Amino acid sequence: MDNKLMHIYEALLFNYGDPLWWPAETPYEVIVGAVLTQNTSWGNVEKAIANFGDDLSPETVAEAEIEQLIEIIRPSGFFNQKAVYLKAVTSWFSKYNYDVSTVQREPLEKVRAELLSTRGVGPETADSILLYAFEFPTFVVDAYTMRLCSRFPIDAGKGYASVKAHFELNLPRSVKLYNDYHALIVMNGKEYCRKRPICDGCPLADMCERSGL
Repeated sequence: MDNKLMHIYEALLFNYGDPLWWPAETPYEVIVGAVLTQNTSWGNVEKAIANFGDDLSPETVAEAEIEQLIEIIRPSGFFNQKAVYLKAVTSWFSKYNYDVSTVQREPLEKVRAELLSTRGVGPETADSILLYAFEFPTFVVDAYTMRLCSRFPIDAGKGYASVKAHFELNLPRSVKLYNDYHALIVMNGKEYCRKRPICDGCPLADMCERSGL
C-alpha cells in the first residue's frame, strides 16, 4: 500500500474532521443529485431538488411527462438532456423494483457496467451512485482528485480508470474511507487547491512538492 495516500487522508481528516458528505434524504435522491450535478454547482442542484417538494421518488420521475420534468430540474442547467438522463437511470433502477437492498446483492462490477451503459451516466456519475446511494466500495475520481494527483504529485496515471485503480489498490477497501476521502479532497480543493492554489494554510502544504510554486 502507498503510505503517501494515507498520510494525505489523515492530514485532511485532522484539519476538516468527519465531512458527513452528500446531503440527501434517500438513496434515490443521491442518484438524482449525481445526474443533476453534471456541469453545474451543487447550489443549482439543491434548487432543482427542492422543486420536487416532498415528491422526489423514482415513481414520480418515471411517471412524469418529459416537459414537466424539464421544468422541475431547470435550475440545474442542461435540463433537456438531464431530464432524459434521469428517465434513463430511473428506468435502470426500476429493473430492481426501486429496491436498494436488491441492488446491493448484485456484484459491484455488474451494477457498474449496467450504470455505465445507461444514457448520461459516465464513470464519475456511476461511481458516485454506487458509493453514496448503494454503499459499494468504489472510489470516486473527479477534477479535484486529478488536480491533487498532478500537483502533489501522486503517480497514479492520467486517466479516470488509472487514478481510480491507484487509490483502490493503495487504500483499505472501505466504503467509509472512500466516502470520506473523496469528500475531503473536494473540500480541500475548494478551499485551497483551486485552479489558482492558495498554499498558505493548506493542510497538505508541508507534504506537497508544489507548495508555494
